[in-house]
Amino acid sequence: MKNFFEGIQYLFEDILFTPLHWLRNLELESWWAANTLNWIFIIICATALVYWILQLKKFNDNNEENKDVTAHSYL
Repeated sequence: MKNFFEGIQYLFEDILFTPLHWLRNLELESWWAANTLNWIFIIICATALVYWILQLKKFNDNNEENKDVTAHSYL
């Protein structure tokens, strides 16, 4: 059983986390280069948020939402 958990440890520490170790070492040289991945995720999330808000505005402008008090059973 111990070998099983050591195998999981090897998989994560030596194989799957290698790119993250590389980023950690890169941070000592350049903070901006190390955080490029974070900036990419921020841009993707901001783009998705803008798209979502524009879709909500489109549906609101078309009056497609049922805003009656009896539209939902819990109201």
